Amino acid sequence: MSIHQEVTIDASPAEVFGILTSSADFTRMTGGRAAEISAEVGGAASLFGGDIRALNIELVPGKRVVQAWRAQAWPEGVHSVVKFELVPDGKATKVVFDQAGYPDGAEAMLEGGWHQMYWQPMNAMMAGKGG
Repeated sequence: MSIHQEVTIDASPAEVFGILTSSADFTRMTGGRAAEISAEVGGAASLFGGDIRALNIELVPGKRVVQAWRAQAWPEGVHSVVKFELVPDGKATKVVFDQAGYPDGAEAMLEGGWHQMYWQPMNAMMAGKGG
């Protein structure tokens, strides 16, 4: 079971990395839903007011974020591995996203959720930057 998505974000790889790894930027992207994100490999993250918990596996500034990730509603002990690969694309960034491992029946919700909760708000936030 895996999800693969490729999206373009109107921001540099460094800016996208910053949103994914900064508590303040992530909270701003989600319209104020609290985020606490460690900037360290092995550090924890709490996203969307605690609905999502994650552990940083790999952080390569401007290039890659890999996390062990889980929704609070999932059965105990069930984690996904999510990988955000950041590829320069002119003035934008192509995000090559992969998610492996999640509960049966969760794929459709997750597929749409990444667009609704990450890609669309990230692009909207960057559009509001004024360039």
